[in-house]
Amino acid sequence: MHRPIDESGHGAGDGAGRGPVPPPYRPHPVPPVDNGGRSAPGDGVPDPGRVDPRVLGALLARHGWRRRGGAAGRYGRWTPPGSGPGGGTSLLVPDTLAFPDCEDLIGEALTALARSGTPSAREVLTGLAVPSDEIRWWREVPTGPAGTVPWPVQEQLRSAARKILLAGALAVRGRAGYHGSRHRAAAQAALEPVVVGTDPGGRALTAFLPVPPGRPVAVRLYHALHAAREAVDYQRATGGMDAFDSAVEAGVSRELTEGLVALVRGTEGARVALAWAPAAGVPEGCAARPEPVEFSPGDLPALREASARYLTDEPSVPVRVTGAVVRMRRSGPRGEGRVRLRVLGGADVGHVRVTLDEEAYRTAGHAHLVGLPIRVVGRLESRGGFRRLTGASGVVPVQVDEAERDRLMKSLHENLDFLEEACEPEEER
Repeated sequence: MHRPIDESGHGAGDGAGRGPVPPPYRPHPVPPVDNGGRSAPGDGVPDPGRVDPRVLGALLARHGWRRRGGAAGRYGRWTPPGSGPGGGTSLLVPDTLAFPDCEDLIGEALTALARSGTPSAREVLTGLAVPSDEIRWWREVPTGPAGTVPWPVQEQLRSAARKILLAGALAVRGRAGYHGSRHRAAAQAALEPVVVGTDPGGRALTAFLPVPPGRPVAVRLYHALHAAREAVDYQRATGGMDAFDSAVEAGVSRELTEGLVALVRGTEGARVALAWAPAAGVPEGCAARPEPVEFSPGDLPALREASARYLTDEPSVPVRVTGAVVRMRRSGPRGEGRVRLRVLGGADVGHVRVTLDEEAYRTAGHAHLVGLPIRVVGRLESRGGFRRLTGASGVVPVQVDEAERDRLMKSLHENLDFLEEACEPEEER
């Protein structure tokens, strides 16, 4: 289950975006303060000598801090979101590194951020500790008696954001109207370094995508979200779905439209916004300050229709799969049977099911008993998420090195129910 890493908030910045993802998660850098009264490098606060004051200023502005005076060209005084000209914590941040005391001023500012009770202070420190692009989700939903969003509604936001992030990671690995189980393990692994923070009121989520390796996901989502918005507008204006077909090249897919449906459903509106890591600059082909992409309940019919269209229109894929047999079942002692393969190569999925005729089924059983995988030619069907191989032919055992063969034999001995269940009917999953 998704677990928020931090309960950090957000400020009224430049409208840039931020939000969560699938487990496991990397925790927020926790900024304790040493006994000397100043945060030390390595304790979760960046080394002042490595912090560019321009990057610090850009992050403060993004997260709602206000510059209120200071000597032009030398330093600026920043106050947190919601504070008046003379109230709250203030930071003295140099404009450049040209003066002898600049590093000391930056160190004092970082220590003040680490001690600050302002929610956005942690987000600024996170952006400094690991240069990250930010993605933020907002949902307009009714609040509870204490001004916060009920827990089930917060879970809906987390789930929707997780789906959208995964859709972006899948699109990095290939354009498709429906990905199914293809590339899923690699996409989830690409999201492991992402840091997630939540708004105290439960209306927003922020994802920090470290520039290496997370920038490709952020860039793909930037293009995909704008393409989805344009496709929805076209469908609502003309009734045609053609724009969704061309939007696939930008990264729009069934997975993304389902994530957007989950984000918007039950709200008065939702927004997704992105902001680039100041230290890494703006990626090619993207706006320097992207505007939030907004969706409303009136967009749901078009998104649902597109989701169904992507599911039915994605073609099957011809493949030649090499896989280890992990399960065999048939209804009697003779005739065709079903085999489940753990894919070793030839398809970007973890497992596939395939129906084999009697001779091919016998070949698969013999290969499994001697610790060999098999190779089979067929078509990977989109129905069921690309987990089924149809039209199977050319089933042959494949020679592997001794280490792999020993591992496959060990797997056979550890799963003695393999043969005991051979005649039980297989359940459709």
